[in-house]
Amino acid sequence: MGRGKKRGALYYLYNTVPGRVVLKAAAGRGVSRVCGTYLDSRLSRGLIRPFVRRHDVPLEDYDPIRYGSFNEFFTRRIRPELRPIAQLPEDLIAPCDGLLSAYRVEEGTVIPIKQSAYTVRELLGDDPVAEKYRHGICLVFRLCVDNYHRYCFPDAGRRIRGAFLPGVLHTVRPVALERYPVFVRNCREYTVMETENFGTVTQVEVGAMLVGKIYNHPGKEHF
Repeated sequence: MGRGKKRGALYYLYNTVPGRVVLKAAAGRGVSRVCGTYLDSRLSRGLIRPFVRRHDVPLEDYDPIRYGSFNEFFTRRIRPELRPIAQLPEDLIAPCDGLLSAYRVEEGTVIPIKQSAYTVRELLGDDPVAEKYRHGICLVFRLCVDNYHRYCFPDAGRRIRGAFLPGVLHTVRPVALERYPVFVRNCREYTVMETENFGTVTQVEVGAMLVGKIYNHPGKEHF
């Protein structure tokens, strides 16, 4: 019963005709912008405790601060000693906490799930660097709601270029991936970098429903 309630709203949005009508507005950037304004405000602080209880978030793992808004809590900092960074050159570190899937790029195409087929060129907005990954590997990290929403680059190196690609904001849960190529429809930002140990790497951050803000620290060419 509880499980049905938990997925009920998204199932309705993506699998019924009335739901898909509502979805057109819900996936728009305007709705996420309004919700984001509220979640950035002090008025949203009351959402934090129920969220922590519902998702069993171990607050002792994070910097002990008083959060000024729900979004400040959502992007909380984990204690550095709980995420030690591997020091061997051949170790590729995870850029974030999340669920990892790995897909072979065949002739430029990535097919994670049913209707979600897309090409790397589509993902990167026709950036020519896509050709470098024709027979490579695409790693997809999906941050769950209980993960802290911060990320890093997977290796030291130099930033070559980057861009923000506007779009809509579908959820990135499987219910949406089964119907839409979400990763090439959603707002996203990417960074092409020349790394010290893994050559040319491109990292893409994909926005999601009600999580449309992507922030990379500006002006840092070397990291």
